[in-house]
Amino acid sequence: MKFFRLLTPLLLVIVAVLCFAPAAWAFCGFYVAKADTKLYNKASQVVIARDGDRTVLTMANDFQGEVKDFAIVIPVPTVLQKEQVHVTEPKIIERLDAFSAPRLVEYFDSDPCAVNDWVDRPAAAPRRGAVNEEAEKTSDRSLGVTVEARFNVGEYDIVILSAKESGGLETWLKRNGYKIPRGAKQLLQPYIRSSMKFFVAKVNLDKFEKSGYQFLRPLQISYQSPKFMLPIRLGMINATTEQDLIVYILSPQGQAEIINYRTVKIPSDANIPLFVKDEFGEFYKSMFQTAYTKEDRKVGFLEYAWDMGSCDPCSADPLTPEELKQAGVFWLDDNSPSNVVSPSFRRPSPTSNVFISRLHVRYTRDKFPEDLMFQQTANSESFQGRYVLQHPFQGELKCEAGREYKRSLPKRFEQEAQTLAKLTNWNIQDIRNKMKLSVGNLRYSLWENFLSWLGLN
Repeated sequence: MKFFRLLTPLLLVIVAVLCFAPAAWAFCGFYVAKADTKLYNKASQVVIARDGDRTVLTMANDFQGEVKDFAIVIPVPTVLQKEQVHVTEPKIIERLDAFSAPRLVEYFDSDPCAVNDWVDRPAAAPRRGAVNEEAEKTSDRSLGVTVEARFNVGEYDIVILSAKESGGLETWLKRNGYKIPRGAKQLLQPYIRSSMKFFVAKVNLDKFEKSGYQFLRPLQISYQSPKFMLPIRLGMINATTEQDLIVYILSPQGQAEIINYRTVKIPSDANIPLFVKDEFGEFYKSMFQTAYTKEDRKVGFLEYAWDMGSCDPCSADPLTPEELKQAGVFWLDDNSPSNVVSPSFRRPSPTSNVFISRLHVRYTRDKFPEDLMFQQTANSESFQGRYVLQHPFQGELKCEAGREYKRSLPKRFEQEAQTLAKLTNWNIQDIRNKMKLSVGNLRYSLWENFLSWLGLN
């Protein structure tokens, strides 16, 4: 029992050092909330697992409407066969979203009168942390369209097409029951000139009804190509407003970045007022829009970059090796070091070989005229969109250090208000009112400081 009495304060000291030494540990803190894709009315999500020239692309359907009207046309670099197309569960993308979402954390000031009393610091909370059929090749010479492959996967009917001109492709799609919006012809032409093929999918209603699913499952395709890109132009045909796209890139190397547009880090590591705890979703949406406007609406934002073996603080548990495989990670095996997940409070394990980059693109046709082109890098630096609530100490303060601490709080609160206004473009006076930092309160604080200086308080 004596051993445990000695061990407990030692563990608290270790935790305190890890969580209160910012020069060595840039993260830590108590996880409070996250800014996941549920904040947006409509946000497309794509997972790209890539190593070398091989890519596994998973697309979450954000289709809103009758299932019978669903159709998707995606340019792909090669002719895909049935074994290269799968359906997967939405849960995998939800897990990636939760794990990598920008997050809110909170700290609690220690008693300024308890000088170097590390044992009395609170310990950090545990962090959480198909019918087989051969592809039938046909040709409609009058339209210049060739059906390179045709098959069924799950609830989807899949056709792989090649075409000689966009008008013929548009006509073929309409004749075969695909509802193609106006303007498709113009956007299809560049892909045809690049000799790309077209992955076309629609729902097989009979199979969908028999499946028992209420929502369309994500489609996953794999292929080999030196092109590391994501076609987005076709998705703009019907767009009347800005569109959000979240791309999760899984790599055995390090951070991924967009090369034909700038990639910038989302503003992070800012101390903001405590009331944001109840308004974090609105805060993040406003902050993102402000940063997006400041960057002239034509950049991709890095919201998260981390080794998949750990997280700090964790907004969700790291994905298991089996989940990573479902997300398209094909370079894992039973002996892979990634099959051992590091404790969530540690720095990323140097032996893990799955790195996640979360890129958030808000795009329009005029600001993003080109498809997204990516590259992998060897940069394994950790980054997260992270916003800090710093709770002041609430106990009795009788020492000089405590009185000095108390005098410093109004300036700190005002700085938090200014930071929030700058990040979100919210009205500074509204922020002060919510913080209860009215002019009267500020005057009271100054009067209280004056009394303290005289030794009368």
